[in-house]
Amino acid sequence: MERRTFLRTAVIGTSAAAFGGTLWRGAAFADPAQPAAGPYGALQAANGNGILLPSGFTSRIIARSGQTVPGTSYTWHSAPDGGATFTDGSGWIYVSNAEVSAGSGGGASAVRFNSSGTVTSAYRILSGTNTNCAGGRTPWNTWLSCEEVTRGFVYETDPWGVDAAVQRPAMGRFKHEAAAADPDHGYVYLTEDETDGRFYRFRPTTWGNLASGTLQVLVAGSGTSGPVTWTTVPDPDGSPTQTRYQVSGAKVFNGGEGCFYAAGTCWFTTKGDNRVWAYDANASSLSLAYDDSLVTGGGAPLTGVDNVTRAASGDLYVAEDGGNMEICLITPDDTVAPFLRISGQSGSEITGPAFSPDGRRLYFSSQRGTSGSSSGGITYEVTGPFRS
Repeated sequence: MERRTFLRTAVIGTSAAAFGGTLWRGAAFADPAQPAAGPYGALQAANGNGILLPSGFTSRIIARSGQTVPGTSYTWHSAPDGGATFTDGSGWIYVSNAEVSAGSGGGASAVRFNSSGTVTSAYRILSGTNTNCAGGRTPWNTWLSCEEVTRGFVYETDPWGVDAAVQRPAMGRFKHEAAAADPDHGYVYLTEDETDGRFYRFRPTTWGNLASGTLQVLVAGSGTSGPVTWTTVPDPDGSPTQTRYQVSGAKVFNGGEGCFYAAGTCWFTTKGDNRVWAYDANASSLSLAYDDSLVTGGGAPLTGVDNVTRAASGDLYVAEDGGNMEICLITPDDTVAPFLRISGQSGSEITGPAFSPDGRRLYFSSQRGTSGSSSGGITYEVTGPFRS
């Protein structure tokens, strides 16, 4: 890991600029989004994979839990969760966590695609860990896989499966959910999936090396917007006092979930109150991109907010845990609308949304599929005329 990390750190600037084209363009949302017609139009009838999509979009199944990935001999893991993509020559790699215990195959796997999108291989990149929910991609091309257990770890993994995964205790031991690297300011943001969770940031001693650094927690008033400050967590090990209780005045977030950084802003979700937050790293201020309790003129289209990603257009794609199994789109114009819906899977949740490096394909999973079991997960790809 250290060898590969060092080599990739040297090209952080070029890889960040290349990934997603205009990915780093744009600013935080101005007001909580309100329902409106989506930019791609109404959802059409369910296709052969049971997915309702706008006109012009198609889907295919990439993998099913417990079955070999088509075109490979690798058996896909149970309960696919957080995911991300990485450029691989003229092709790319999609990584996916397994939100199950170590004894049931916990860890993470990867699927490799060639330039035409054909699957060429699949393999394990992390084993023996517990309840790996979400995580985050680093600018030096590693995947941070986060354990959603009390005093869980962050593991830095190699999407190519060459270097062994490395435990990163300096990033704190708590009920981790997601991570988002901020190369503009030198932080990695971290969410905590507790009803009284906190929002953290980690500053590595050396950018590109997560072996040591400083863990801080966000401190703010009782409101939902305005300036914030950060305070160092005295004991990132979280024992005997858990990290979220170590700093007086640390802001409480109800069930931290997905987290994604781009264009000077870190967006993160809290499932307990159905909110999408925007942390403006340039101004060190907090605001709301979405709050279902502030939706006017009818029902909220987005509930059970969970994993989140961002397109080159500046649109946020937010996956639902439960609800009616949708990925909803929040535009920079402060509108929200369903982008897709999976039918007939009410006992599941949508996880791991991530765009291919060229922005033309969206990957995600139904964690429990039609069976409602962790062994019934399905990983999909959607292709279509995504906005750039």
